[in-house]
Amino acid sequence: MDNNRLGGKSIILRLEMNTNEIKFGQVASAIFEAGGDIVAIDVIQTSQNMTVRDITITVTDTVDIGIITESVRSLNGVRLVNISDRTFLLHLGGKIETRPKTPIQNRDDLSRVYTPDVARVCMAIHEEPRKAFTLTVKRNTVAVISDGSAVLGLGNIGPYAAMPVMEGKSMLFKQFADVDSFPICLDTQDTEQIIAAIKAIAPGFGGINLEDISSPRCFEIERRLREELDIPVFHDDQHGTAVVLYAALINALKIVHKSIDEIKVVICGIGAAGIACSKILLSAGIKEIIGVDRNGALSAGKNYENSMWQWYAEHTNPNRIEGSLQEVIQGADVFIGLSAGGLLRREDVMTMADDPIVFAMANPTPEIKPEEVEDIAAVIATGRSDYPNQINNVLCFPGIFRGALDCRASTINEEMKLAAAEAIASAISDEERNRLYIIPSVFNQQVVKAIRDLVIKAAIKTGVARRIPREYR
Repeated sequence: MDNNRLGGKSIILRLEMNTNEIKFGQVASAIFEAGGDIVAIDVIQTSQNMTVRDITITVTDTVDIGIITESVRSLNGVRLVNISDRTFLLHLGGKIETRPKTPIQNRDDLSRVYTPDVARVCMAIHEEPRKAFTLTVKRNTVAVISDGSAVLGLGNIGPYAAMPVMEGKSMLFKQFADVDSFPICLDTQDTEQIIAAIKAIAPGFGGINLEDISSPRCFEIERRLREELDIPVFHDDQHGTAVVLYAALINALKIVHKSIDEIKVVICGIGAAGIACSKILLSAGIKEIIGVDRNGALSAGKNYENSMWQWYAEHTNPNRIEGSLQEVIQGADVFIGLSAGGLLRREDVMTMADDPIVFAMANPTPEIKPEEVEDIAAVIATGRSDYPNQINNVLCFPGIFRGALDCRASTINEEMKLAAAEAIASAISDEERNRLYIIPSVFNQQVVKAIRDLVIKAAIKTGVARRIPREYR
């Protein structure tokens, strides 16, 4: 394990100390002076001249764990037995498991769940395939699928390394929305093979959540699966981000008293999330969106090798503005960053319209740090949890799938996404809303229920619901 990469985490040092040579206070002082904060001490073993203790330490992102460990090692009478990262300990053996809903206690139970009585259930589904939604896990189960090609900010790290993220997502599905899910990482990055594999396993699932698949392949994979499967397919990196961003913008615009159909929006970073965010904002009624990427503003009349960029150029930037980010941001009401840290300057924000809204969502380093423009921007949001107004996909995907599963939606359409955004925004009342609170916490227990309700209504209204829950009849 590379100890220098554990910054911003909790670690546990197991120390063996000779009590004749050193006092614990000396150890604590060495840890503190090296930048560590002791939060817990557990005595593991003790004798007349020796004690073994686990010291739990928290550190900030700027602290080098190696300095702390070397400081401890340099003390006479102390032996560093091992170092444990609490995050790694949490992942031992994986983070999820499966359990039977009903215990098998005798032969009668066995016959009903497996053989021979299960044959009656099999034939019922064979004769009427739709019964799979009521008689199997399909009713409440989502597949969380990745190829490991674009994991977090780590890049193409492959399917094995992607599995901890997919497991974590399955945990969130269950805890926040009681949706069962299973992490699946495919050992291929071939578009056709991925599509074929997902189609082949689809009978066991009520929905497909695509995750961490690189652009532009993710567009083709999602489009094809939406066309060829009759269950919802949702690429969370695109649409989850878009839904939560739009929810935040709804409340931000209320604070600055601007109408959504009159604002100018500049989006920096036209990848999967940038395109999805632009699409939902266009659907919401924004008329002037300018997308900016490496070579400046995307504009119709140019030829782009990336087919999605070509589509984007033809459907945005109505005034055909060209130039760099610094040029096109002038007079903009909203900046949305989905690119890389440090791309936006204070001077750029000063050229925006009055009461500018800045959503700097690059992780881990925003396009501009909030403290640099907090006296200029009316509202600021980021993708980080250590600043106010975190744009976090977790607010979206549990509730949107809960609603889609409960009405057996055949797809998750744009109307359902808009409804989910409106539900998230509505979780903050007029009295609560302020520049530092435009988006609810991921632990707000009302959010999933609110999303489910509006998503089901939108699915019914648009004709994609195949089951009408009793409360909506």
